[in-house]
Amino acid sequence: MESVLVTAVIPCLDEERTVGACVGKALESFKALGVAGEVVVVDNGSTDGTARVAAERGARVIHESVKGYGAALRTGIESARGQIIVMGDGDDSYDWSAIGPFVQKIQEGFDLVIGNRFKGGILPGAMPPLHRYLGNPVLSAITRLAFGVKVGDVHCGMRAFTREAFARMRMGTPGMEFATEMVANAAHHGLRIAEVPTRLYPDKRGRPPHLRTFRDGWRHLRFILTHAPDYLYLGPGALLLGSGLLLQLLLVRGPVELGGMYFGSHFLALGALLALVGFNVINLGVLAKAVMARRYPALSSRMLDLLTGRYTLEIGLIAGALMMLAGLVVDGAILAERLANPGAPMESTVHLAFFASTIVGLGLNVLFSSFLLAMVIHTRADD
Repeated sequence: MESVLVTAVIPCLDEERTVGACVGKALESFKALGVAGEVVVVDNGSTDGTARVAAERGARVIHESVKGYGAALRTGIESARGQIIVMGDGDDSYDWSAIGPFVQKIQEGFDLVIGNRFKGGILPGAMPPLHRYLGNPVLSAITRLAFGVKVGDVHCGMRAFTREAFARMRMGTPGMEFATEMVANAAHHGLRIAEVPTRLYPDKRGRPPHLRTFRDGWRHLRFILTHAPDYLYLGPGALLLGSGLLLQLLLVRGPVELGGMYFGSHFLALGALLALVGFNVINLGVLAKAVMARRYPALSSRMLDLLTGRYTLEIGLIAGALMMLAGLVVDGAILAERLANPGAPMESTVHLAFFASTIVGLGLNVLFSSFLLAMVIHTRADD
């Protein structure tokens, strides 16, 4: 059997009207490029003649019972025989006769090549205005910020990659967020990513698209947030913790008046709440970073270097114990003063007691979370 260099993977659900044209264009592209290629059509539960038409036009048809864009693509890619895989939709909105630049970029040494519809051109009616001017630009910008990638059109469905790169990306999502996961995982694994201009045409299926604007938009955003702990946890947590400690330090000696506004024990309680919540959010972020490091060995950051290079359970336990001890010492001093002067007003020490109790609470959090963090880091080392 002739060795296959390029496999075109086309996920389909009721694409009878368009899949034949896509298969034909892909096969013609192989001839024009002078490479051995195959077309794999993944039928994701079609009720029309999609599978029949695809097979008649020369595609190898496989079936995937688990519904979803990502599930269908993963099955097709895993069954591909080519070393280079090109994926795209079966609605004839992408030009399968123009896959040459994708293959060329892969042959130049890139691991993942993504089309950019905004540079290649979006024909009238090809993309809803809400997606074109708000959804895609905003989600692409958030993805660039969260994962440090220079990709202008994160959700373009026409892309190419090597078999080895796909294995390293370890894809797992079943739905439309598959496109975002691929970019994120490629970035986390340090893969080389390139873009090529791609033209988008109106689809020719004659029915509404499978994409649901708000449902699928949320799935993309949800994936980004859950895989970007710096922005979901560490940034907000640091802001909360800093604000809480600053507020408590301002009031630790008693009420103050700033700009004609009175700051008393109520704001002190707010400061304690902000500090404790902020620390716990940061704690979740640190754990999330440690968990992600297990999945993405190439992922690096100063925090991960610190955790894996210097952190030990004993350091965490000592830090937590010292924080608790410091708070308890202050609380003990307050108690001794109360016993020595039982008639003194309680308001004179309540502010300091609030601050000391907050430090004790933070120490307890450090103490117990150190065990979980050590377990996560130790498991990563074993993997």
